[in-house]
Amino acid sequence: MTKPSTPATQAPADYAAVHGDIVALLEAARRAAARSVNALMTASYWEIGRRIVEFEQGGAARAEYGKALLKRLSADLSVRFGRGFGVDSLESMRMFYKTYPPEQISESLIRKLPAGAVPSNSESLIRHFDLNQLAQVFPLSWTHYIHLIRRTRSAEERAFYEAEVLRGGWSVRQLDRQISSQFYTRALLSTNKRAMLEKGSEAQPGDAVTPDEAIKDPYVLEFLNLKDEYSESQLEDALIHRLEDFLLELGNDFTFVGRQRRLRIDESWFRVDLLFFHRRLRCLVIIDLKLNELTHADVGQMHMYCNYAREHWTLPGENPPVGLILCARAKSALARYALDGLPNKIMAAEYRTVLPDVELLQAELEKTRRELEAKQIARSVDAEGGA
Repeated sequence: MTKPSTPATQAPADYAAVHGDIVALLEAARRAAARSVNALMTASYWEIGRRIVEFEQGGAARAEYGKALLKRLSADLSVRFGRGFGVDSLESMRMFYKTYPPEQISESLIRKLPAGAVPSNSESLIRHFDLNQLAQVFPLSWTHYIHLIRRTRSAEERAFYEAEVLRGGWSVRQLDRQISSQFYTRALLSTNKRAMLEKGSEAQPGDAVTPDEAIKDPYVLEFLNLKDEYSESQLEDALIHRLEDFLLELGNDFTFVGRQRRLRIDESWFRVDLLFFHRRLRCLVIIDLKLNELTHADVGQMHMYCNYAREHWTLPGENPPVGLILCARAKSALARYALDGLPNKIMAAEYRTVLPDVELLQAELEKTRRELEAKQIARSVDAEGGA
């Protein structure tokens, strides 16, 4: 008598173990890939910084030209390699090299050379290594180093945080949190430094970084010249797409500029969901969608976006940008313009007259959300019926 076969829909008892092993393998591989890319990127940026500094040191004429060097390099490299080579980024690479000069990293490199092959000086030593070998000297991600360089106030503070990151395996989020909480100063003042360091090394729930987040780090995406256009949920993406169409259908005033437009303020990255230009008002309109309750932090963030856009995105002759926060809550919608940053009340009044009424936007947001949720429910019912 033949043994009945296992139905295709019934998994064997040990399937969970196989599935778990594969998931763990893929997550480990993606983390390793992100670490590898980060290490090569960091080594590349150190080498770029070295070349910039060496160029500037090539005599008085070079030093004078060095003031314009970063702007010219930024323009030319951006044309050839895409994003990631703004003047601020190149200045970070220059600072990185000056913060970690050859004589500081030469000791690590010497250990990797065969006996009797050590050059007489650190500059010659550096040139013995290719990019893969140099990458081994920088164990942290480029984002870690950016925080260490730009957010610490002394060499001692930077060395302290770098040692703690290596000792505790801190993620960038954990490093950012500890710097923001003045952990270095508190540790110096503490009477029980050991307990303070042990407590500080404990990760918080929000400190963890998934492989997806590591790979989608803005620096990594820029280094690989990949686009970073994604939303955190299908609902948010669908709402943004519908709002984009809706605003363009209102008439000829709105001109589409971009979706998920990224901006960097200090060491932090942000995205604005939609960016339009309003022809009659001659200003940018920044639109941000929130799926949760509107908070004061959301309003403050929008004002920060408007200030950034006024300084970096606004062209001569254009009016200050305006922000629009759309809050698509489960039971109702909310729309709010951020007009407090405009130069005068007359301009704010004009903006309110020309821009779409908030009630119209709220009604469209509610209608769109209901339609999307109805479609989602219908798909779920069809799927269950097919099963």
